[in-house]
Amino acid sequence: MEDKTVIVIGAVNMDICGRPDNEPRLHDSNPGVISLTPGGVARNIAHNLCLLGLKVKFITAIGSDFYGESLYESCKQLGMDMHMTRRITGGRTSSYLYVTDEKGEMLIGVSDTDISGSITPEYLKEHLNEINAADAVVFDGNLTTETIAWIAENVTAPLYADPVSSAKADRLSPALSKLQAFKPNELEAKSMTGESTALIAAEALLNAGVKRVFVSLGPDGIVAAEDAEIVKLPCEKVNAVNTTGCGDAATAAIIWAGVQGLDHVSAAAAAMKASALTIECPQTVNPELSAELLV
Repeated sequence: MEDKTVIVIGAVNMDICGRPDNEPRLHDSNPGVISLTPGGVARNIAHNLCLLGLKVKFITAIGSDFYGESLYESCKQLGMDMHMTRRITGGRTSSYLYVTDEKGEMLIGVSDTDISGSITPEYLKEHLNEINAADAVVFDGNLTTETIAWIAENVTAPLYADPVSSAKADRLSPALSKLQAFKPNELEAKSMTGESTALIAAEALLNAGVKRVFVSLGPDGIVAAEDAEIVKLPCEKVNAVNTTGCGDAATAAIIWAGVQGLDHVSAAAAAMKASALTIECPQTVNPELSAELLV
């Protein structure tokens, strides 16, 4: 797999997590642990892809502040090719603040990803030949609608996407007919299609032109759809430690499976394994993830 290249386009954040020691009390100070770790949907996907043995080129935007320098160096140390990253002098690097309960389930998050707007069509056009030479290109919903539409019209490499959140999911509408695979969660899929169930929403996304649809259902598993075949796979039994990052691991596994030429059922099974490995780890990305563990 080392000869396969995936280009990831989207946000990198400094994740700031607060986890209370006991059941959280609202409107009060809660003793617990606060951690700072590299994050962002696109960055997490890129990190997982590196662990799965793929060559990763990361196109993101970072500021000239402390967070930016730290994130840039950490991505390089993980093996990502960062030469197409846009560095904005005076820019405010993205950050994501979230609070979990005592079990690690996220309660609320606040994202500051405006700098992702600096990844413009004009900037990507400078690198289009290199982008189109990739075996796969994945982007996230932190990009602007204009940039996503440009990617859909100009990138000829197989396209994959993650919507990030229901608030940003509609930005991907111009690209649906060009996607090789799309992995929303149930809330995002219903929001985009107006449908009442994950199964019907998956069918609606297929009708919109997506080749493969994977709708993650949290603890209830995943729906995988291609052509007229729609299947539902259960979650693996795990000891949940931290659910943050599970969806990003699943997306990476779907891309890994697609680059290998696996069918959509095998891709969904790999996504469930990657998600299970991540949920058992206190970190957003499980450093023990490998391609061998997904087969």
